Amino acid sequence: MGFLVRWVFAFVLVAATFNPTKYNFIGWATQNYATQLPMVLLLGLLLVVGYIIYLRATLRSIGAFGMFLVAAIVAALLWVLYDYGVLTLGNRNLNTWLGILALSVVLGIGLSWSIVRRKLSGQADVDDVDA
Repeated sequence: MGFLVRWVFAFVLVAATFNPTKYNFIGWATQNYATQLPMVLLLGLLLVVGYIIYLRATLRSIGAFGMFLVAAIVAALLWVLYDYGVLTLGNRNLNTWLGILALSVVLGIGLSWSIVRRKLSGQADVDDVDA
């Protein structure tokens, strides 16, 4: 359940930033920055904080190579689905949602990896030690 919650938050973070609908930060900010600059700045900073939390935790737990590996696994899965005819890539909106899904999976796994590793191996990751 913990991974699912972390992944959902990662999905919301990425989808809120950009998605193919009209309900996304990038589209809203480009249309309203002249009239609502303080709100654009506030929401943009909140998104940046969310990305910093997720990216820092992901880089600390699985690193850049791990991020690449998870993205490669997701890409290989999509390739298999395409190869078996389950997935067609002609729809631009679907491709955007697949990209959002892939990025959110990488961030969700990165945020959850230390917990998964501890449960599987019994070893705890310790990055910060109080003196």
